[in-house]
Amino acid sequence: MTEHQTFTAGAEGSYHYGVIRRAIDLLDQAEEPVSLDAIAAEMGMSNAHFQRLFSRWVGISPKKYQQYLTLGYAKTLLAERFTTLEASHAAGLSGSGRLHDLFLRWEAMSPGEFARKGAGLEIRWGWFESPFGPAIVMGTEKGICGIGFAAEIGAEAALEDLMQRWPSAEFTEDPMMLRPWVLQAFGAGDGKLDTAPLFLIGAPFQIKVWEALLAIPSGHVTTYSEIARAVGSPRAVRAVGTAVGRNPISWLIPCHRALRKSGGLGGYHWGLPMKRAMLALETVNGPA
Repeated sequence: MTEHQTFTAGAEGSYHYGVIRRAIDLLDQAEEPVSLDAIAAEMGMSNAHFQRLFSRWVGISPKKYQQYLTLGYAKTLLAERFTTLEASHAAGLSGSGRLHDLFLRWEAMSPGEFARKGAGLEIRWGWFESPFGPAIVMGTEKGICGIGFAAEIGAEAALEDLMQRWPSAEFTEDPMMLRPWVLQAFGAGDGKLDTAPLFLIGAPFQIKVWEALLAIPSGHVTTYSEIARAVGSPRAVRAVGTAVGRNPISWLIPCHRALRKSGGLGGYHWGLPMKRAMLALETVNGPA
């Protein structure tokens, strides 16, 4: 694996990123609340220094962050930030969602092209640091077609996971081609229009589900059954769940915003700790 591309400037920025990443991992894995004293000591910092650093990077205090990772958090989101997709569907499934938030444009591969399993496609790939640890990003000349995360499953498995989705494609390591899109994808770009295009590679039903996911605003959630209704197949909740799980462009196509009707988090392809961290980050940053 090549050296990850970072979004921070200088040795101090890289060091601080590593500290915050380790701290978030520790908080996410803890079965009981972790005191400021304990986590600051674990990071080798004074309480005051760690509190300032964590708040600057994450936007809230360590104590507040832990509140967003409690088991009851998903139910709270459903009660307070549930999004009905039918209205969005009537408006074209993009009016208030991630597509609008990030000024993304997207297009989808045709069914015939999808059936050829990527034959004739040149897919570029590279490793990057993200707010959620090492990210493998893939793209064609049309836009980003895959984002995966290695924190839970490891780098080799994450790379193989995306490559096997399009086994007949030609893969070339080329992080510099992808870098401008990646910076925009993770909020470090210049904010210009069309700097993070998406290229959806999937079956027609999958693409309909992914399009519905794009209609969920940042900081909000919906349910698998609500997505099924939005795509015109209210009884196909299980098929919707499968399509959500096969979403290749994690984070930008926000499958982490899909919850069970019961209030459970449901599954997440890259690991439930990742899903919880994504929801927490979006919530503390506020609704779009």
